[in-house]
Amino acid sequence: MGYKNLQECVLDLERCGRLLRINVPLDPRLEVGALQRRVYQAGGPALLFTNAIGCRFPLLGNLFGTLERTRFIFRDTLDDIRRLVELKINPFSLFKHPLDLIKAPTAAWHLLPAVTTTAPVLECSTTLSALPQIVSWPNDGGAFLTLPQVYSESPAHPGLAKSNLGMYRIQLSGNRFQPDRQAGLHYQIHRGIGAHHAEAIARGDQLRINIFLGGAPAMTVAAVMPLPEGMPEISFAGLLAGHRIPMTRVPGHLPVSSEADFCISGVVHPAKTLPEGPFGDHLGYYSLTHEFPYIEVDAVYHRKDAILPFTTVGRPPQEDTSFGAFIHELTGPLIPTVVAGVKEVHAVDAAGVHPLLLAIAAERYVPYATERQPQELLTVANAILGQGQLSLAKYLFIVANEDAPALHTHDIAAFFGHVLERADWRTSLHFQTATTIDTLDYSGSGLNEGSKVVIAVAGPVRQKLATELSAGLEFPPGFGPAVVCQPGILAIQGPPSGQVRGEGDPLIDDFCRFNQDRGQFAGFPLLIICDDSRFIAATLNNFLWVTFTRSNPATDIYGICPETRGRHWGCRGPLVIDARIKPFHAPPLVDDPAVERKLDALAAPGKPLHGII
Repeated sequence: MGYKNLQECVLDLERCGRLLRINVPLDPRLEVGALQRRVYQAGGPALLFTNAIGCRFPLLGNLFGTLERTRFIFRDTLDDIRRLVELKINPFSLFKHPLDLIKAPTAAWHLLPAVTTTAPVLECSTTLSALPQIVSWPNDGGAFLTLPQVYSESPAHPGLAKSNLGMYRIQLSGNRFQPDRQAGLHYQIHRGIGAHHAEAIARGDQLRINIFLGGAPAMTVAAVMPLPEGMPEISFAGLLAGHRIPMTRVPGHLPVSSEADFCISGVVHPAKTLPEGPFGDHLGYYSLTHEFPYIEVDAVYHRKDAILPFTTVGRPPQEDTSFGAFIHELTGPLIPTVVAGVKEVHAVDAAGVHPLLLAIAAERYVPYATERQPQELLTVANAILGQGQLSLAKYLFIVANEDAPALHTHDIAAFFGHVLERADWRTSLHFQTATTIDTLDYSGSGLNEGSKVVIAVAGPVRQKLATELSAGLEFPPGFGPAVVCQPGILAIQGPPSGQVRGEGDPLIDDFCRFNQDRGQFAGFPLLIICDDSRFIAATLNNFLWVTFTRSNPATDIYGICPETRGRHWGCRGPLVIDARIKPFHAPPLVDDPAVERKLDALAAPGKPLHGII
């Protein structure tokens, strides 16, 4: 059976050599988070900080820091989940393995929460200011909870069946929040709590919420699962945990997760907001200060042996990368059952997840045609962009499975090579120019506002990709040098951007006109204008991060020899993406040099962190 609480998990991981106690006094402001990030990058163990400065409670970091450890934590239930996923895909599989039918109902029983009368989490009470005040990045606006499980119910149809458990940023201190009475609630668009909040606003009611921390590790994973509408996350947590999740009813309040380490109880006003942020976030930049809802806190409870779990977020890969990989393992086989014709969809972590999707699908509309063109691919692309959080993508590259049956979306370099060999920029580009994008993405025309482009290719190879620069390349003043990122992709350094939000940049138009008749980019169908061409070309991850987090398709895609036919824009020459930092972009995250020096000193031979980082 799976772990019922965090205490069981910590003891087991330590017994198996998968957790390390950190007794060195470290400041929860910057130092604890910086060490956690370093250990994550090294593929190290989970960390239990037992002596964090000014903290009453131990801190648990890097719990899900490797995919292998995450699998180990849920080792007792993964086969059951895979079995149920397989049944969803192919019910006839039971005829091949009839004994699986015996276990499936047992696992399904765990979907139902267990109502209990006692709850360890209600044993003690405290205040927001007494919680560890973890600050991850130098310019963060205060302390915030990074692994909260925010529980809400439909105001119109209360009960577990219409509940939502989501992971949203909870600001504990800073800005104009009243100490111990108010906390920020930052939820992005297309999140489950938004529907409950909208119901409360329509009814003129306050939205009651509980925020759980810790408890069964399955609760943390369930809070970030992209589940089908109508399936409560609490149910999935029971399936993943291998036991029914115990919930305790509290008169006049929402039920609490009985085995949680902490529970913050409060209400969200119908339409009041306060400034929240800035905070370092998973795109690798600060999300800036904006008005968001906030919580009026009624009470803060905790169990006697409470442990506060945390992570830090920043430029990927980070610990949430392992979350994403684990979720893909569980849900990836279901994607073809949700969108007909699709084989794979990959939300690329190195590009910040939402900015970039890669997909492979069938192209069967006219299988008898002598030359395949994107047709069914566009139908599939629209369906993908209509699915949950996939709808927040800015770039969707989609290719035909028939052209390369062995191709996979997780072989990113090969995937881009396949696209660029077949791309015809006169027909391959399909824009949505005024729509929604990720709340944390500042490349667009406003908060939650931006554009999308579908890049669809099908058919035979059209061009051979170059791997070396041509001699005698010429650039307009302020541009260059150029560096090859990978076959067919050229990074060209440009002058600092002075672009206005929501508009194009005349400098890039001039660059395209300069090259209109020169033909000097043969074999390079994709040009990236950037601030540092050597940096972007140094690694594939650098290329993905810079290109797709710093550009908005409608304003930052240009082309050499552009043309418009019946409102359809394309180009006869290379496609140009302006991926420079713009004046309106959020600043990137940078580690604090003094903190890094301190950790280096503590890691020297004979020092307490030697061998850990």
